[in-house]
Amino acid sequence: MRVLGIDPGLRNLGWGVIDVSGNKLTHVANGICHSSGTDLALRLVSLHEQLSAVLARFAPTTAAVEQTFVNKDAVATLKLGQARGIALLVPAQAGLAVGEYAPNAVKKCVVGVGHADKKQVAHMVKMQLPGVVLAGADAADALAIAITHALYYRSPSLREARAS
Repeated sequence: MRVLGIDPGLRNLGWGVIDVSGNKLTHVANGICHSSGTDLALRLVSLHEQLSAVLARFAPTTAAVEQTFVNKDAVATLKLGQARGIALLVPAQAGLAVGEYAPNAVKKCVVGVGHADKKQVAHMVKMQLPGVVLAGADAADALAIAITHALYYRSPSLREARAS
């Protein structure tokens, strides 16, 4: 199984690809899509094109996206939601099933603590994917999302608990 993890963001959308074989996780690639354009629509098109290229290049068999958290700035939350729409749309257009995970669930799965900081997440991603060179914090988060999806996918009891 090849998993694409996506950490949505309007300026920087992190992505990470891992292969899963039994209990073994192997890093394939990671990076960050940087939006370009002078307005929101052009920035979303930019993210769509870049993420589509990632899918075409690495051919994942499943994908996972981090859920949006609501913060105090409603406008920023709305814009993040639009970027998240691109993160959900691109793999769905390719016919992939897309899992969604709350930020705290990802941190708890990868670090063991639901309120871990970005440095802790990156450290544990490096521990679980030896030799990985991270393109940045957003890519580390995306790999953590992919790892979480792989764990839930492999464990029927976790899938059932998540569904209820």
